[in-house]
Amino acid sequence: MRAITHRFLQSNCSIKPATLFCVTTNMSSRANHDDDDFINVGFSTPRLVVKKVLAKPQHEGDGAVVRRGIGRIEPRYQEVPSEDIMRAEEDGVEVRVIAGEAMGVRSPVYTRTPTMYLDFTLKPGAQMQQSIPETWNSFVYVIDGEGLFGSLNTSPVSAHHLLVLGPGDGLTVWNKSSRKLRFAVIGGQPLNEPVVQYGPFVMNSQAEIDQAIEDYQLSKNGFEKAKYWSSEN
Repeated sequence: MRAITHRFLQSNCSIKPATLFCVTTNMSSRANHDDDDFINVGFSTPRLVVKKVLAKPQHEGDGAVVRRGIGRIEPRYQEVPSEDIMRAEEDGVEVRVIAGEAMGVRSPVYTRTPTMYLDFTLKPGAQMQQSIPETWNSFVYVIDGEGLFGSLNTSPVSAHHLLVLGPGDGLTVWNKSSRKLRFAVIGGQPLNEPVVQYGPFVMNSQAEIDQAIEDYQLSKNGFEKAKYWSSEN
């Protein structure tokens, strides 16, 4: 099992792991997504939106091809209404499989690199065990209630706390409370690549950052639509 590092997050804190995708889970009300590729796409609660961001292959030395997850690719937008999110339920444990696989159910959402986004709800007295590839980076965010994570000998963890999972092959959770426990398990295969970030630009090197900024300023190489675009929201 995985070791756990405990952190507290404010309820309005945004979780943004380094990844090739931006995932928005709309739990209440109505939202609109618009950008220079997908303008004014509206969706109501609850929906899942997956937006592909930057990635491209690079060539390095002697003709060798090195996979680069960070760079440029064509944008991709996936919208999944609540009724289409895969679900499974057994022994007081319910899971909504937003990405990846759990309890024998696999999500139809496409991700360029292996990814896991699981929304679990445990009834009082229930417990679950989820396998996680040993080499993945992963964390748990508690949405509602409180539970025991990783060991029965730990202190209960309540809502708006984040648990960073260390090396291991899985996670076990117990709900010993009198109310339901809801939490998300999010993880993915590390890119294991150099990362350079400047504002909204995330690339592999400073030279690529400089080129991306120039492309943006000159409205070229993927930024052609940005010059005349403005949000309606």
